[in-house]
Amino acid sequence: MAAKVRTVERAGLSLMEKLYLPEIIKGMGLTLGHFLRNFHDTSNIIVRDYPDQKVDIPQRWRGRHRLTTREDGTVKCVACFMCATNCPAKCIFIEATEREDGVTEKMPERFDIDLIECVYCGFCVEACPVDAIRMDTGIFSVVTDNREDMLISKEELMRTPGAFKDHAKEEE
Repeated sequence: MAAKVRTVERAGLSLMEKLYLPEIIKGMGLTLGHFLRNFHDTSNIIVRDYPDQKVDIPQRWRGRHRLTTREDGTVKCVACFMCATNCPAKCIFIEATEREDGVTEKMPERFDIDLIECVYCGFCVEACPVDAIRMDTGIFSVVTDNREDMLISKEELMRTPGAFKDHAKEEE
């Protein structure tokens, strides 16, 4: 049995829609209305004097990444590649090496995160089985004028302090 195909004719744009003029006038009228309302009553305008006045960041907010360390200063990461595998942006690059101190089998020789490609979803934090990567730094303004500064290395990730209390310490 052959399937019936139904063709739907698309209506063309009218002359006024092609000119976009009515929509532009509506948009300008809405903007003018907001301007005049705020010009007479400034009590509803919220202004923050950034960067002098800092923003209050909730604890669950996902900021820039950091790598946690053990008491002896070594990285907690066991180079299992779970964070890199789970990352939808594929912005985490890991190279593993054998660990000599016998704590775990391997550790990352290279652990880089490209912040330009990162979508700050937090999937890497969720996937980590040893709680080695976190996004609790409180750093919300990641700005630079060159591309190389946005590639964060393992050493810089380990130096980045956490702004909030550790969840594991809260539970104890």
